[in-house]
Amino acid sequence: MGPLKGLKVVEMTGLGPGPFCTMMLGDMGAEVVRIDRPQSASIEGDPATNINARSRRSVALDLKTSAGREAAARLISQADILIEGFRPGVMERLGLGPEESLAENPKLVYGRMTGWGQDGPLANSAGHDINYLAITGALHAIGPKEAPVPPLNVVADFGGGGMLLLVGVLAAIFEVRISGKGQVVDAGMSDGVPLLLGSVYTRLAQGSWLDQRESNLLDGGAYFYSVYECSDGKFISLGSIEPQFHALLLEKLGLSLDPLFQNQLDPDGWPAAKEKLASVFKTKPRDYWDTVFACTDVCYGPVLSIEEAFEYEHNKARGTFMEIDGNKQASPAPRFSRTPQATPTPPPRPGEHNKEVLSDWGFSSADIQELEEAGAL
Repeated sequence: MGPLKGLKVVEMTGLGPGPFCTMMLGDMGAEVVRIDRPQSASIEGDPATNINARSRRSVALDLKTSAGREAAARLISQADILIEGFRPGVMERLGLGPEESLAENPKLVYGRMTGWGQDGPLANSAGHDINYLAITGALHAIGPKEAPVPPLNVVADFGGGGMLLLVGVLAAIFEVRISGKGQVVDAGMSDGVPLLLGSVYTRLAQGSWLDQRESNLLDGGAYFYSVYECSDGKFISLGSIEPQFHALLLEKLGLSLDPLFQNQLDPDGWPAAKEKLASVFKTKPRDYWDTVFACTDVCYGPVLSIEEAFEYEHNKARGTFMEIDGNKQASPAPRFSRTPQATPTPPPRPGEHNKEVLSDWGFSSADIQELEEAGAL
């Protein structure tokens, strides 16, 4: 089930954005096989609870053995897409790089996920989400005036990384239909993050962006686009940017005639207006403000904890979350009207599907036995 049914994907085991990309492919119906390291340990803990590893099967191959490398190459030769997230040069040293793989499988889309890209001064350095945000200007712009705040690892890893790779490999698959030729997709997180900053660059070009935190329309500087603490210590969010939404916010609060709020887009007046709203919202608990603003055009949302989000009425009505083997997680998205996705399969343990996958991908019983005897499987 799903719109990508029939697409075959091989994934080299990794962390973060690569597995997220292959999860999305698997959720949408692609057949994903992950090549794991034998008895590999992971900083992500128990592999059976690694949500980003759902919707695929696992084969554990020892790539230090020639038999293991040959088996991996044989799988890659049958794939439509390969996803790998090693440092530049690792796949080449294994004999599984683009040159060898595309020679054997000319239609292969070879997806490469790195932080810094395949070249440049930092290409061979280690890094994480926070570092890619740092060098692109994004981290500098996030947080209160006092200091930048890491926005979890969702921006560079998954937005500027995994989603970028997903778009890239699907675009390349589309192009294969035209040219009959595969290619390498180089997805670097430090390339992807700037793409997410388009609205900031727009305001910078228009002269309406200050290069300092908590001073702009969308970074918490504006009183009508911010978060506020309630009397119970919980928070609410406002995004009342458009004039009609701003007017409704003031109406709901009984502040329509207050002079502090008459020049909405004047940044000089934002601090005083923000202080006034903070004092108002601090008088009532979050649930009270829900009764005032929920389901209106104020552009409002309660700031929910992760656990609260699972039980929120709108999320439950939409089926935004689901539970697999007792583990709560996001349901597949986006939603397709004619080719809906199946329920994701649970994350596999390394090597869980060794014989099953190899048999499905054309390895004979004798082939599998040889891999076992060589210590490659």
